[in-house]
Amino acid sequence: MAILLADSGATKCEWFLAESKENTKTVFTQGISPYFFNTEKTVALLQQELLPQLPASAVIEEIHYYGTGMRNPVNVDMVRQSLTTVFEKASIEVSDDMLAAARALNGREAGMACNLGTGSFAVYYDGNQITRQAPGIGYILGDEGSGAYLGKKVLQYYLYNTFDEELRYKFEKRYNTSAVEILENVYRKPLANRYMATFCLFLSENRGHYMIENIIEDGLNDFYFTHLCKFPESWNSPIHFVGGVAFAFHDIIQELSHSYEFEQGKILKGAMEGLIQYHV
Repeated sequence: MAILLADSGATKCEWFLAESKENTKTVFTQGISPYFFNTEKTVALLQQELLPQLPASAVIEEIHYYGTGMRNPVNVDMVRQSLTTVFEKASIEVSDDMLAAARALNGREAGMACNLGTGSFAVYYDGNQITRQAPGIGYILGDEGSGAYLGKKVLQYYLYNTFDEELRYKFEKRYNTSAVEILENVYRKPLANRYMATFCLFLSENRGHYMIENIIEDGLNDFYFTHLCKFPESWNSPIHFVGGVAFAFHDIIQELSHSYEFEQGKILKGAMEGLIQYHV
């Protein structure tokens, strides 16, 4: 029996095919964002980008799809219908990115699951389902500790002229942009959260400078204080993380967990590694 797993963001989707424990394959396609894709467009993506990368001999009987926007039942129906159109005989499960993180990080054990990527969230998972989650209020009002949140801090330091001469020079050399262009991208163009998250790389590239370390520590501490401290389970369950931001700044994550007297758990760059262990 072949199993197909999918971990989809708005930009990129990672697919993992397992025909047996020894016969596996990982491929990538565009991400399936339900806010920009309908059934027809999703089916076309699957047929044009996914199927040509899969072995023609593969008989897929089970699909577990995890993706952005799947907390909305309408979006779940759209993705399930699209997958059913392409894989008529497969049993299909469509779930959101929160459950993906919970299963990838905890397996079938209870624990906290946190995502620090472009956005952020924290949930408690009892080993079977998510029983408690932090309110999600989006990147404008929330998403503490995320790439968009940290990137926004970088832009503030630049636009307010807070950076010292060294960092200001490095920023301008790295991005070759202007205040006008930054404000245009943030306030007038779509996907401002993704745009702001790209500036999180500036933090990774300039570790060691006290201003950079302050931005990272303050931004991640906001996630701990605003979200994790409101979970009673945080003090008696391991705190696991997934996402590029958590992975890049794992040293500060570990320091914060120690200072809050939390048990530090796994820190994974992506969910697929854990989803493979869970399903395959």
